[in-house]
Amino acid sequence: HPGTSVAAVVCAASVLLISNGCLSMAMVEDKITALPGQPPVSFAQYSGYVEVDAVRKRSLFYYFAEAELDPATKPLVLWLNGGPGCSSVGVGAFSENGPFRPSGNALMSNEYSWNKEANMLYLESPAGVGFSYSTDPSFYGGVGDSMTARDNLRFLEGWFAKFPQYKGRNLYIAGESYAGHYVPQLAQRMVEFDDKEKLFNLKGIALGNPVLEFSTDFNSRAEFFWSHGLISDSTYNIFTTVCNYSRYVSEYYHGSISSVCDRVMSQVTKETSRFVDKYDVTLDVCISSVLMQSQVLTPSPNSTEQLNRALDVCVEDETMNYLNRKDVQKAMHAQLNGVPKWTVCSRCS
Repeated sequence: HPGTSVAAVVCAASVLLISNGCLSMAMVEDKITALPGQPPVSFAQYSGYVEVDAVRKRSLFYYFAEAELDPATKPLVLWLNGGPGCSSVGVGAFSENGPFRPSGNALMSNEYSWNKEANMLYLESPAGVGFSYSTDPSFYGGVGDSMTARDNLRFLEGWFAKFPQYKGRNLYIAGESYAGHYVPQLAQRMVEFDDKEKLFNLKGIALGNPVLEFSTDFNSRAEFFWSHGLISDSTYNIFTTVCNYSRYVSEYYHGSISSVCDRVMSQVTKETSRFVDKYDVTLDVCISSVLMQSQVLTPSPNSTEQLNRALDVCVEDETMNYLNRKDVQKAMHAQLNGVPKWTVCSRCS
């Protein structure tokens, strides 16, 4: 129609409206029609990339599940997993508090999903984790907490440009493990940013079993193993004196494990065995060669109630298989850039 603006034409063509006007085209492009094998849901899902460095071509991948009911009235929660180097999409969204859990070739609903009460945003950070990437190889290997916090801040700026209706919404940042570093450092940058330009309505942060101080948190592993009868007295002694766990982790992430640490950790691994879950010694462990262990745990796979109650210790394997499917990556607008496959954790930092 004569005199009609291009913006109006785009708006009419999209037939998608928000309270502040037209839905951003970037948001439309990131919308997930449906994930392969998912049950019917009423909430909207989005995933895609936000560029955080145009020069070094660095982009971070996200998955966003709106609240099941009244998303316009619910807060926004950014979830970060730790590692460092572990995926918030694979661990947080598909293994812990997201709307779905992989089960065989399909997805089942998670009755304890946080998106029942909040709009959930999962970020794979830093670049090199999951589907996030940098086309500049020199970026990898030198990633630190400061750069991660800076990129996460840039991601949020870019994400709010895609989803302008969430500006000013009550915002919380939550995470676990090494997010004990990621979350507070990002929160500090957000507060400093808002001193100059108001963008974030940060209401609080939440940390679950976080890594806060290496020598205290990591070195407690020796006492944990020993007090549960998983290692001998002699191994406990060398584990606390010759090479403690914080030293081993530091050497691991720098790619130079010393021979003494290697021998100590080999002995610890031998005594604890691969049949013990190091994070929860009361759990079974996943034996991937035995079909799907979830089927063993749930006598009636057709029962949604039984599936939800079952604790599938193979969920990490199932998530890896699911997110490496080409149809899943296509549905999520994800790409493998510089890596042969998606992995739960990577050594990018």
